Amino acid sequence: MTSTQTLSPAYGRPDIGLRSPRSIEYDLIARVTQRLRSAWEARKQDFAALAAALHDNNRLWSTLAADVAEPGNGLPAALRAQLFYLFQFTAEHSRAVLNDGASAEVLIDINTAVMRGLRGTGPEGGA
Repeated sequence: MTSTQTLSPAYGRPDIGLRSPRSIEYDLIARVTQRLRSAWEARKQDFAALAAALHDNNRLWSTLAADVAEPGNGLPAALRAQLFYLFQFTAEHSRAVLNDGASAEVLIDINTAVMRGLRGTGPEGGA
């Protein structure tokens, strides 16, 4: 591998430094959600992809939970508590999807609602 190939990923997104943390969070949640949605739709053909997508979603929520649990987190306490609860629910429900055949739709809905919040839009897409 040449040095150009090695550095390519680092320079592949020149706009990354110009984006807000909120925008970066939105894009990360959107990617995880899209992967979860696709894996859920194809679960009968590729259960391993569903398990991997659930794992990624759990990693996302675990990271968010760790962040909101930090004493210096600037979000309001009530919002921090709600996000931590969503982490707990997501972990529990993911196990139910894998073990009991529960639907992953609620996990997709939760992520979508968080994305709306990050964008500042309400449930119907309006402000």
